[in-house]
Order: sequence, then structure tokens, then C-alpha cells
Amino acid sequence: MNHHLVESYILSFDKTKKTFPYGDDIAVFVIGNEKFALLPVAKEPLRLSLRADKQLSQLLREKYESVMPGEKLDPNEWNTIILSGQLSWEEVQSLIRHSYDLAKKAT
Repeated sequence: MNHHLVESYILSFDKTKKTFPYGDDIAVFVIGNEKFALLPVAKEPLRLSLRADKQLSQLLREKYESVMPGEKLDPNEWNTIILSGQLSWEEVQSLIRHSYDLAKKAT
């Protein structure tokens, strides 16, 4: 997985916009006014913060070392995933879709 692949997938969702409300070093992806993904521009290893419901968040954190409470975000609603290969690309895609769906519901 690389930055371009992740960003391209996120931007493929309907009405998704890329913004930079926290500065040039972190892209924030939104639908309407709802954030659903944060992707640092030049951080290695690549990290991705996504919304998740509380039960799924807990399950993912217990199962994977690379999933932790959202960095500088509400830990009940956000996970930060280190994209080290512990989760497959298909799993990451599913989590992005879940985050998008949560944000879409909130709009």
C-alpha cells in the first residue's frame, strides 16, 4: 500500500472532498461537513485515521497491533491504522467504506 493508492481509493467515494484544515501536512477527507479519513501527506510508515463504531474499534485494537485509538481524535469514534501490511488492502478498503458510511449517515 502506498499514499497514492489509499488516497485514490478514498477519493473514489461519491461527493468526497480533500481538505487541509490542519495545515499542508495532513489531508482530511470529508463528505459534506463530516470527516471520515485523515491521511498524513509524508509520514512513514503510512498512517490512516478512520471513523469506526465503538464495538468495531475495540475488536480491531484487540486483534491488530497496527490499530490504535485515533491520534488527536475521539478514541471512541476513531482508529489510527499503521499501514504496515498487517491488515490486507481488502480489509483497509472495507474499513474506509465503513468510515465513509458512518460520515454519510451523519450528513
